[in-house]
Amino acid sequence: MLDWLMHWIDQHGYIVLFLAPMLELLFLPVSAEVVMGYGGVLVFQGKLNWLISILAAGTGSSIGMTLAYWIGYKLGRPFFERYGSRIHMGPERIDKAAQWFQRYGNKVITINYFITGVRHITGYFSGITRIPFRTFMLYAYIGAYLWAAMFVSLGKLFGPKWDQYQVLIKKYVLIITIIIAVIFVLSFLYKKYKLQIIEFFTSTFKKGEEIFHSLRRVKILVVVTFAVFLSLFVLMIGLIQDFLAKEFDDFDMVTSFIIHAMFDESWSSLMNGFAFLASFEVLVPIVILTLLWIIFKGKDRMLETIFLLIVVIGGEMWDEGLRRLFHRVGHVASSGHVPYTFPSEQTFITLIVLGFSAFLWVRHVRSIWVRYAVSLMVIVVCILVGLSRIFFEVQYPSEVAAGYVFGGVWLSLNVILLEIFRLFKNNKTNFST
Repeated sequence: MLDWLMHWIDQHGYIVLFLAPMLELLFLPVSAEVVMGYGGVLVFQGKLNWLISILAAGTGSSIGMTLAYWIGYKLGRPFFERYGSRIHMGPERIDKAAQWFQRYGNKVITINYFITGVRHITGYFSGITRIPFRTFMLYAYIGAYLWAAMFVSLGKLFGPKWDQYQVLIKKYVLIITIIIAVIFVLSFLYKKYKLQIIEFFTSTFKKGEEIFHSLRRVKILVVVTFAVFLSLFVLMIGLIQDFLAKEFDDFDMVTSFIIHAMFDESWSSLMNGFAFLASFEVLVPIVILTLLWIIFKGKDRMLETIFLLIVVIGGEMWDEGLRRLFHRVGHVASSGHVPYTFPSEQTFITLIVLGFSAFLWVRHVRSIWVRYAVSLMVIVVCILVGLSRIFFEVQYPSEVAAGYVFGGVWLSLNVILLEIFRLFKNNKTNFST
């Protein structure tokens, strides 16, 4: 079947790119992602145009989803209750789909394209459950072109190696989609049940209400930071398990290939600049400036100074201990020295120094835009540092990712401890007065 499709796309390019996703979304046995990926390979070879390929596949997807919607709408629930079980669309599945759309909103239509087995029935269920067509059209068409753009672009990016990596790519796309879906669901639940969530955390801290009575903002900060710490800690345990099971090879191979395909040798000078951001020449002055900020602007100077030193010096010791513990040998450096590189020292140190310094700088700033700007700057710099390590093949992608995770655990832990000590110190002062 796939060979037949590949032959037809070679012969009829845009027509097959248009028909394949349309037919798949009508529940026919066609692998549209493979076809779109192969279309991207033809774009790489100069046989097809990138933009036209995306338009063809996206339009076909949109039409297929629209036809599925109207079929479901016209046949209605009674038809599928009677005959739907023959094609795995019986009453129970319809009820679950209706609850899903009702609970999480219509934005899931966009996400469903990236989940095999779900996108095939999304259009039908949308029609059966009578989602307004204008609403359906908005989310369905956005998802259609995003789906097409992703797989055509990945095919173009990987070129002749698409066949070798397509299974791994689909696996990681699914993982990313699930993560996005989880984030979306959590944000939706927070918006919908905001009062209940706040009430829950308030009751959790009920026993210490006398201490935290006038410090609600700090309470929320501690709770949110603890949630981040817990999430990163769980992820850290997962990374350690994957490391011990030696399951990083596929991730390293695919990620390295993508980065080297996106950034050629012409990026070398810029990447050197990104790597410089993790040097002592940059990080030490930031620590000194942060220390000066604490001296002149800090509210708990001694406490913040102590934690700054703990974060920086203790963080370096923590990272060094981890690398000696895991003993993973990285790429051979130009000097011939082969360091232990799991987790990445550069991404780890950059994250904790910039992250903690930014936290101290903006903690007492009222402008939300300043907070967002500084936070975004820290994220961008950390990403660029990690990108440079992979580009120059100094470290593997898994080591860079581990540096972010282990650094995030250390950073969030110290933020939590700092705020708890600050609360008790202020409370002690209030009682003494």
